[in-house]
Amino acid sequence: MAEAETTRPRTTARPDSKPEAAQPATGGIAADRLRSIVDRIERLEEERKALGNDIKDIYAEAKSAGFDVKVLRQLIRIRKQEPAEVEEIETLLDVYRRALGM
Repeated sequence: MAEAETTRPRTTARPDSKPEAAQPATGGIAADRLRSIVDRIERLEEERKALGNDIKDIYAEAKSAGFDVKVLRQLIRIRKQEPAEVEEIETLLDVYRRALGM
């Protein structure tokens, strides 16, 4: 009898797992968890779209104030870079301009 007890497969639950009844699964997929993830992604996509529209409005405002939007975009891209990287790019750009006689 003791041998039967030791050869029985043991079931171990992960500490972060929920009981089967709490997670309805379809084809091995936890439907509630999947729905939650999809909902969060959709909500963030909506926020990203709204932010994109806000940025577009600010560029339109800058253009109506007389600023060059193309230059503003370049300026924003440069500000995201590390200062050493910006200095290296500017140095190379200067060298290339002089080589081309500009």
